[in-house]
Amino acid sequence: MRVSGVLRFLALIFALVTTWICIRSYISLNMKTLRLPRWLNLATKEIPVVRTKCGLTKPCPKEFFAFKISSGAANVVGPTMCFENQVIMSPVKNNVGRGLNIALVNGTSGTVLTQKSFDMYSGDVKLLVKFLKEIPEGTLVLVASYDDPGTKMNDETRKLLSSLGSSYAKQLGFRDSWVFLGAKDLKDKSPFEQFLKNNPSKNKYDGWPELLELEGCVPRKIV
Repeated sequence: MRVSGVLRFLALIFALVTTWICIRSYISLNMKTLRLPRWLNLATKEIPVVRTKCGLTKPCPKEFFAFKISSGAANVVGPTMCFENQVIMSPVKNNVGRGLNIALVNGTSGTVLTQKSFDMYSGDVKLLVKFLKEIPEGTLVLVASYDDPGTKMNDETRKLLSSLGSSYAKQLGFRDSWVFLGAKDLKDKSPFEQFLKNNPSKNKYDGWPELLELEGCVPRKIV
């Protein structure tokens, strides 16, 4: 009887010790599990989110203006122009049209001077010629095509656009895609230009090439 009593006592002690060890391990594991998400949460809060003007891939230097220009998509979606985080022209603003969409910006202050669209399919090209001739000195010129920018284009218009720094104005034709940023009487050709010829065998859309996007940082007083 004494031996059996001792064995029962030892078994009880063993059971209590085992239970205590299991409870302690369980509590310790739960504490680690709870702490891990808190640590991760704190780490993510320390990562800053960099927001750039006009949604550019990287911010511009201090003495530069940020811009982004998108041409129209076929004759369905109109073009968009953003300058220094200000949307100048877009389908949402309802101030774009078929042909050439042009915005003028003061090259020193970055102030938007005006924006207009010119119908280059059935409109009067003389209105565009007059507009281009009256651009003030030191003005940045943003251009985006929509649907058809070239049917009404003539030699005078091409010459005026080329004087703004365009390399492709002389080639611009029916339903071509074109985005461009130049300036009044620019001495050299502008580095900010993209052009895509209307080619039935290569067009992305039925009858139109794909839309173009142009973004970058333009220095103040580019002229």
